[in-house]
Amino acid sequence: MENNPGKKNIKLAFWSGLIVLSALWLIADPGVLQAGTFFTLRGSIIQYSGIIAVAAMSFAMILALRPRWPERWFGGLDKMYRLHKWLGITALIVSVIHWLWVNGAKWAVGWGWLERPVRGGRGPGSLAVDSVEQFFRTLRGPAESVGEWAFYAAIVLIALALIKYFPYRLFYKTHRLLAVVYLVLAFHSVVLTEFGYWTSPIGMALAVLLAAGTYAAVIVLLGRIGADRRAQGKIVSLQYYPGARALEIEVEMSQGWPGHKPGQFAFATSDEVEGAHPYTIASAWDDKVRRINFVTKALGDHTSRLRETLQLGQEVKIEGPYGCFDFDNGQPHQIWIGGGIGITPFIAGMKHLAQSRRRQPGQSHPAVDLFYTTASHDETVVAKLTADADAAGIRLHVLVTQRDGRLTGARIRAEMPQWREAGIWFCGPAGFGDALRGDFAAHGLPAQRFHQELFAMR
Repeated sequence: MENNPGKKNIKLAFWSGLIVLSALWLIADPGVLQAGTFFTLRGSIIQYSGIIAVAAMSFAMILALRPRWPERWFGGLDKMYRLHKWLGITALIVSVIHWLWVNGAKWAVGWGWLERPVRGGRGPGSLAVDSVEQFFRTLRGPAESVGEWAFYAAIVLIALALIKYFPYRLFYKTHRLLAVVYLVLAFHSVVLTEFGYWTSPIGMALAVLLAAGTYAAVIVLLGRIGADRRAQGKIVSLQYYPGARALEIEVEMSQGWPGHKPGQFAFATSDEVEGAHPYTIASAWDDKVRRINFVTKALGDHTSRLRETLQLGQEVKIEGPYGCFDFDNGQPHQIWIGGGIGITPFIAGMKHLAQSRRRQPGQSHPAVDLFYTTASHDETVVAKLTADADAAGIRLHVLVTQRDGRLTGARIRAEMPQWREAGIWFCGPAGFGDALRGDFAAHGLPAQRFHQELFAMR
């Protein structure tokens, strides 16, 4: 996770959620602190781990809808997806712990290591409450059975989501199945959660999470994620740059597209079977022209085929815009660093600055130095970047790795002595960004001034 306010808010949301749920559970089940027998402790841990696991899945399902309201607080959808990922991992780990506590004692009893406890009777309650609880008890067997199979399915599906080499088009299909798994686990949780919890704060919190997660799962299965942010577009231009192995796609947008800020991205669907892919928008927005550009590089199976599959006049669906990588931090100087295809948000930034200078020639703008480092050199690409930089009034530094060596923090500081007063915006390989961030932090740059786009949706 990136070392900036967005990262802090991700950690705050993650840990505060766990702490609040744990505290509410302790209020409902304080006896766990004085558990007299192993099976009493086991029952409490099973309840606790089940609550945490399904709560993490519920939060993950809610974030899967790409909601607008928390995006600015988290620092962008890319950061929200990082939280989504860690919630999924947490749900997986805690579910395994839950499964082991459920089955471990059964195995121990079967092997003769433990003696099965004698079940006690229940005290009298109201007729209505007893009737509801009795109904839940009749569902325990089915809930346990389907819950176990859903757990196995969740392990496989979450593991596939974490394997980067698993093809995206298959990931797109299999990941949606987690919505079905969630609905089964929600049923499992409702039936098997300690009945007395439902009238306590932990039960109320769990009910809200399950309701929201169920709603999200239904929206996912109906294919309605981001439906209110979709617009139709038509491809009007395709240009391939062989030296960079990059394809520039110009799309004419319908009136449904609201416009975008430089540095934002969108999900584009050109093949329903393949599904939506995220791409940074590499153009400024002009409501009169209504066109947006994407630049893609042949990095995977899908992007490698785009040059052959896309055609002029082809209809595409565009969903967005998303992201908060918008160069807005109030610093008088800015350092932009684009690694490889990570140059795309800065292309949009240059075009936006050039547009602003034309429309408001007297307006002041921050001084910008753009560092573009690439392993593959294309003269046409560099010429276009140079023209964009001149129009925007920024300084462009191009480094070809084989010719000029690697870009380092020391080289940037040598080129830009006023770096201490600057904000840094980075987009490129994660390891490269982490190294630069650590280097600048070691030289005293405040953490909140290093902005890194975490452009990984899985």
